[in-house]
Amino acid sequence: MKKLLKILGILILGLLIFAWVKHEPLPKGHSPSEADVLANKMLQALNHEKYSDTRFLEWSYRNGANTYKWDKLNGMVEINWDDYSVLLNLVDSEKSKAKKIGDSLSKEKENKVIAKALKMFNNDSFWLVAPYKVFDDGTHRNIVDLDNGSQGLLVSYSKGGTTPGDSYLWKLNENYFPISFKMWVKIIPLGGLEATWDDWQVMQSGAFLPKSHQLGPLTLDMGRIKAYN
Repeated sequence: MKKLLKILGILILGLLIFAWVKHEPLPKGHSPSEADVLANKMLQALNHEKYSDTRFLEWSYRNGANTYKWDKLNGMVEINWDDYSVLLNLVDSEKSKAKKIGDSLSKEKENKVIAKALKMFNNDSFWLVAPYKVFDDGTHRNIVDLDNGSQGLLVSYSKGGTTPGDSYLWKLNENYFPISFKMWVKIIPLGGLEATWDDWQVMQSGAFLPKSHQLGPLTLDMGRIKAYN
């Protein structure tokens, strides 16, 4: 037992040292007006108008465990996971509905399921459409000078979603296409963790959406993505 505890202690210490070495403080940005110009160039590269005109988005997350069909026009989302099915109303949350296969839900339980569905949607949809949210209400944009001489786009969210206060540093290629971002988010104590945004596909509606992301050794697959009208 003592040997096992010693091994666990060494592993925990190693993880703490790794996190300390890898942790990056949130960079200080500058030139918000220039950042807005850069953000607009990124949106133009991604066919932002095509995305705005897209009515339906379909995708999955967690290796297909969470499935979504989002009606952007009416602000409705069909969400399915495990035995639960939720019709999420993004315009009027009081009108959202939840069901469980083979079981009836009390109002209290239904509300909890709906709250979980909203949290899932906020997270899982962000991995699909984050570049299109750089001008959302409550966002602040700044330029960050990167080590390679290029400029990154730092986007901070003061409200909205499930965890307001998160920041993302977008790296763009020479055509202003996103290739990755670094994260400073509440749910991850390690600042500056980087995820790829380079597996782009053109949808039926003409919008660009990512098929997958690489986050360290993890692959975040977005499933069979659809975007149409």
